[in-house]
Amino acid sequence: MKFIFSVFFFFSIVLGLNAQELKSLKKHIYYLADDKMKGRGTGSKQAMKASEYVKKEFKKYGLKPLGTDGYYQNFKAKVRKVVVPDSIRDSRNVIGFLDNGSGKTIVIGAHYDHIGEGKQGSLKDSTAYGKIHNGADDNASGVAGLLELARYFAQNNEKEPFNILFISFGAEELGLVGSRYFVANPTIDLKAVHFMLNMDMIGRLNKESGVAIIGYGSSPEFETIFSGINKEKHVKFYTGYEGRGGSDQTSFYEKDIPVLFFHTGGHEDYHKPTDDAPKVDYTSLKGILELEKEIIVRSFDVGKMNFRSTDKK
Repeated sequence: MKFIFSVFFFFSIVLGLNAQELKSLKKHIYYLADDKMKGRGTGSKQAMKASEYVKKEFKKYGLKPLGTDGYYQNFKAKVRKVVVPDSIRDSRNVIGFLDNGSGKTIVIGAHYDHIGEGKQGSLKDSTAYGKIHNGADDNASGVAGLLELARYFAQNNEKEPFNILFISFGAEELGLVGSRYFVANPTIDLKAVHFMLNMDMIGRLNKESGVAIIGYGSSPEFETIFSGINKEKHVKFYTGYEGRGGSDQTSFYEKDIPVLFFHTGGHEDYHKPTDDAPKVDYTSLKGILELEKEIIVRSFDVGKMNFRSTDKK
C-alpha cells in the first residue's frame, strides 16, 4: 500500500508540474498576443512593454542582468517600409545571464517584436493594413519557450557546466536588427559561445512533418548530441543542415557560431491579423521544449565544440 501511495504521489507531482508549465506558456502567449499589445511593432509603447515583461520574468528567475543598461541593450532600428516612409525607431534586446562560473556559454534566443498593425515589413494583403497583428506564433510562442527554458535552468537546483545567456531580441521583423546589433556589440566574449539555440514560430506543430531543427550541419558535434536522443520520447522532428534562415540564429551563424533553429513552419495565419493565442498548440509547444532541454543537457557532455561552421562555401 505504501508503494502504491508513493507511485501515486510521484505521478501527481509530475502531472501538477506539467499542468503548471502549460499554464505558464499560455500566460506568456496570451499576454504578449493580446489586442492591447497592438502587435508589438518596433518602436511602439507596446513593444517596450513586451520587453519589460521579459525583463520582469528574467529578474524573477534570478538571472543576472547583462545588457548595457541593466537587462536592456538599447539600439536604433531603421524601419524600411512598404506602406509608410523609412524612420529610425528605438528598440532593445533583453539579456539575462545564468552564471555558472564556466568559461563557455550557451545562448538561447527568441525575438519579442512583431509587425504591429501591419505597417512594417512586407504586406501581401493590403486589406490587413491598420489591423492588429497579434503574432501569437510569431513570436510570442518563441518568447514563451525562452522564458520556460530560463525558468527551468535557473530553478532546477543544478549547476550546469556551462553558463546560459538568454536573449529576447528586438526588431527581428525589420531584418534581424536586434541580433545583428548584439553580435556586433556583444556583452560576452563570442569566442566563448558553445552554440546558439533560437526559437521562432514554434507554436503550430504539424504532427506529420514535425518541428524543423535547422543548423544541424553548423557543428560536427550536433551529430553526437542527436544520436543519443530517443525519438519515440519526443515530438517528431527533422534536421536541416544549413545554419542560415529567416531568423536571429543567422546573425550568430555568420560569426562562425554553431546554431540550432527550432521552427514549426509557415501557416495560413503567418503575418496576418488571425495569428491569435487560441490557435497555438500548447501541448506540442511544451513537447518541443522538452526536446530542447534534452539537447541542451546532452551538449554539456560533448566537450569542446568546433566554433567554425562546416557548411559554408
